[in-house]
Amino acid sequence: EGVVRRLAEGVAERCEAAVPDDWKWRGFRTLLIDGTTLSMPDTEANQAEYPQPTSQAEGLGFPIMRAVALMSLATGMAVALATGPYAGKETGETALFRTLFEKLRRGDELSHGDLVLADRYYGGWFMLALLQALGVQFVTRLHQHRTADFTRGKRLGKKDHIVTWAKPPKPEWLDQEAYDRLPAQLEVRELEVRVDIPGFRTESLVVVTSLLDGSVYTHADIAALYRQRWLIELHLRDIKSTMQLDILRRTRPEYVRQELWTGLLAYNLVRQSLLQSAIASGRRPHQLSFASALQMLANTWVLAAFLNDAPVPPHTTPPHTVISAHERLTALRILNGHTHLVGDRPNRVEPRAAKRRPSVLALLTELRTAARDRLKAGRTSKS
Repeated sequence: EGVVRRLAEGVAERCEAAVPDDWKWRGFRTLLIDGTTLSMPDTEANQAEYPQPTSQAEGLGFPIMRAVALMSLATGMAVALATGPYAGKETGETALFRTLFEKLRRGDELSHGDLVLADRYYGGWFMLALLQALGVQFVTRLHQHRTADFTRGKRLGKKDHIVTWAKPPKPEWLDQEAYDRLPAQLEVRELEVRVDIPGFRTESLVVVTSLLDGSVYTHADIAALYRQRWLIELHLRDIKSTMQLDILRRTRPEYVRQELWTGLLAYNLVRQSLLQSAIASGRRPHQLSFASALQMLANTWVLAAFLNDAPVPPHTTPPHTVISAHERLTALRILNGHTHLVGDRPNRVEPRAAKRRPSVLALLTELRTAARDRLKAGRTSKS
């Protein structure tokens, strides 16, 4: 598990170092953070480490793993991942995110460091204060338990101001020493973003950031950056649906984690190929289709078995134009970057409904062994 994890993280780190400077938002390494869940076979070992939700009867549910992913805005790669049970003490998304703090880079006089882009779930006082203590910038949505009053604070523009938040009482998960080290108040910038697109659900939202200089980081810049937070939803969809990692297949938790990290290594390697294609074609990785890249690479792996570096006979190809197997595969990867583009529809509106009907099979509401016994007895229903 550890070896595969280090390989996956190493691919992401090396590729991040290779991206052009103009891909970095204002010089920051911008990271997206979000959580998701994965399921696995209903075995005793899996249930012991990743119990099913308590709302489900025993034998009718599946073990659930919670995962929090830290992903690069520039490359779309999984930089780090934390996993834990779905429920229990210190198993929430923010608790798992705190275990990834060692992956974050502090800014200094020579480098801007990291900027974390997150949804409102990560916008609590202590999370933002801890990020500031790490020297990490943030852009997030105002937490659901707070309201913005733009008549207070230092005004930077219309619905754009700097305010101070007083330190709340100590939460249970934070020790007293760490609590005392945090400042008595937190200075943040709040700005309202209007969504004037017909069909979109939210008409306005408040974004919170540690980027206080309004002349350097304008209202429009912050609003455009926060909109890109949605990309992590697409990346997680690629991992869970396209890579088919939403339902893991191993029967023991250590093997489940190994399977997950092996899948993430494969995901990052496909993203590496997309990065090569994007740089060669003058595009960004999120403009290229991940699913098409995966299909193309699978085809080239089959093709590679029939390619070799032996010279082609002179009567068919001049010696100076001999193409090696590696060169052919590289050409195919670059070709993919030119031909498989994602539709550019930034304001697309679609109903949240599916045309295709769900499965005609009923849900299992009793133990499978009991259902078999009932059918063998000639009874079609439980009554």
